[in-house]
Amino acid sequence: MQRFKNKVAVITGGTNGMGFATAQRFINDGGYVIITGRSEETLRQALEKLGDRASGIVSDAGCMKDIMNLQHEVKKYTETIDLLFANAGYGKFFPIEQVDENHFDELFNMLVKGPFFTVQQMLPLMGKGSSVIFNTSVATEIAMPNFSIYSAAKSSVQSFIKTFAVELTERGIRVNGISPGHIKTNIFNNTGLNAEQIERAVLDIIPTIPFKRQGEPEEIASTVLFLASEEASYIHGAEIKVDAGISVIR
Repeated sequence: MQRFKNKVAVITGGTNGMGFATAQRFINDGGYVIITGRSEETLRQALEKLGDRASGIVSDAGCMKDIMNLQHEVKKYTETIDLLFANAGYGKFFPIEQVDENHFDELFNMLVKGPFFTVQQMLPLMGKGSSVIFNTSVATEIAMPNFSIYSAAKSSVQSFIKTFAVELTERGIRVNGISPGHIKTNIFNNTGLNAEQIERAVLDIIPTIPFKRQGEPEEIASTVLFLASEEASYIHGAEIKVDAGISVIR
């Protein structure tokens, strides 16, 4: 089934994890994707795997200069887009006493300013029937130590789902969000933890998950593409939790 034949998606942070899995699924469903990534090398590697129905743009979702140039770069490939998945982001986690202004600004620039202005810049390319999908987090529902700034930033994104939905209704643009739980991604790569510490953190998390496993990026991709498809044509302003029930089951 080619749900997205002749459709175009822009996926920020599309070089790995949930963004990359969504790009693969969108292509498999007949679409064309434009992914962004901060590194030219990781972008090149991702595009080699995605094939000739994908293009890429080196763009940092935490850099306003890159964001304000994104529409220009996207227009090199298309004049219209059907799906914007505002996915780019990473986590850094510190106790309250260790948080400084740089940490605060880094996460809010990446996770709040980034998606807000990315959507703003892509809107002129989006028409009736298109979709914006935000990536939030289970951290908006569960209080976790050392997550104060990350959780606050993702809660801001959660609020965008409702406010953007009400503003874009008249244009026929649907706005929704996904709230991933503990997914196999590189979220810990920018935390300063080494490989052994990351493995230990993951092993500590798994027993707390109802299904006793991390989610796969493909499980997020399936939900994103459902929200972007005609099957979800009456879903608007919603956030779907994809977290194995961890936010409601204790």
